[in-house]
Amino acid sequence: MNDLCTDIGYHSLNKYGEQLCGDHIEVVQQEDGSQIIVLADGMGSGVKANILSTLTAKIISTMMAAGLGIEQCVETVASTLPVCQVRGVAYSTFTILRVVNSREVEMIQYDNPRTILLRDGKSIDYPADTVEIDGKTIYKSRMPVYEGDTFVMMSDGAIHAGVGMSLNFGWQRDDIAAYLEPLYDVGFTAKTLTTILLDHCYELYGGMPGDDTTACTVKIRRREPMNLLIGPPSNRDDRQRMMALFFAKEGKHIVCGGTTSSIAAEFLGKPLRTSLSFEDPEVPPIAQLEGVDLVTEGVVTINRVLTYAQDYLGENELYRKWSVKQDGASQIARLLFEEATDINFFVGMAINPAHQNPNLPIGFGIKMRLVDELAACLKGMGKRIKVSYF
Repeated sequence: MNDLCTDIGYHSLNKYGEQLCGDHIEVVQQEDGSQIIVLADGMGSGVKANILSTLTAKIISTMMAAGLGIEQCVETVASTLPVCQVRGVAYSTFTILRVVNSREVEMIQYDNPRTILLRDGKSIDYPADTVEIDGKTIYKSRMPVYEGDTFVMMSDGAIHAGVGMSLNFGWQRDDIAAYLEPLYDVGFTAKTLTTILLDHCYELYGGMPGDDTTACTVKIRRREPMNLLIGPPSNRDDRQRMMALFFAKEGKHIVCGGTTSSIAAEFLGKPLRTSLSFEDPEVPPIAQLEGVDLVTEGVVTINRVLTYAQDYLGENELYRKWSVKQDGASQIARLLFEEATDINFFVGMAINPAHQNPNLPIGFGIKMRLVDELAACLKGMGKRIKVSYF
């Protein structure tokens, strides 16, 4: 059985002064478990570039997902894209990565900076065949992949960063690869690696990007199960069954909630050691329980984790906080966002009278909604989610 999976993370910087990005990323999940990732860079910037890149990415990803060849894709793109009245061409560069069952990669590149492949902490060269399609030079690669292999796709905004400012000739591809190599063994997710890369591009541009800049990181990693328990069951007689099912699951175990952790301690026959030490004044302290990897408070902590998850799917600016802090919400974020690939939620539906206080902010008293929204965010990160209610 294949226990590898694909972690995909991408983000863009708009050209300074532009509301729309001229680059576009499209990800298609196929029924056989394969993924097709397309990074397209439209000519110029603004609305026209946005239309060119979006059409290119959607056409290519849809056609390849339907089993059509790259020749047909390129011909269709060339005949479909609107022609620029100034330059007289319909132009969008693209990089295509197709990951087959997390074991093999097919890569097709046209006029974007060459994709970086990190393996065992080093940037390595990979074979590429050259083909001419409709007057365009296309580079095609096909290779097996292994656990830890990390592909970094980018638009030319990345290699143009710093031109005429901090760097005479921009941030060259080899320099970008050298920058990424020390980050390989740190354990960052694909999204965090992308964020770190674009943060540096932003700095090289002096905070005013001279071009749309996009990066997409694709990381091959081993599946890691994780289990989170929150709330006691609605029927007291189900406590033993809920705990037995929860602790029988493979992977790390997180228990959220005061009552819930007390029930877990009783089931395990171990003392629950609470703490009054606040790592973050807005997040309740964690506790210690032998046999459980992390014990936290319930809805307040999960509400903060949800905030981190929503930001992770967007700008990912808050990773600087949760990636290093030791409060319960930050620790849960690291476990769910960075370590876990398959997450099992065990949700007790007993009503906690403390959560019915009308003076509490909206959302704090709605445990089900918090869990549902968090599960949806984690699915958006590419996690496999299963929610069981008791």
